[in-house]
Amino acid sequence: MKVTKESIIGDVLDFDMGTAEFFLEIGMHCLGCPSARGESIEDACEVHGTDADELVEKINAYLEGKAE
Repeated sequence: MKVTKESIIGDVLDFDMGTAEFFLEIGMHCLGCPSARGESIEDACEVHGTDADELVEKINAYLEGKAE
């Protein structure tokens, strides 16, 4: 899976629950609520005042590391 800013948080979590740590690190503690699972990474980062590009980079690096 290649994650982008447009990726839906729920889809990323369903693909690999290990990605939850990256959302939790930036204060997204509501990962189980329906609205959080249905929004894009970009939208969530805007609400939480964080850099979506940086989060996407971290998640993709994590996923690529698992594929090796």
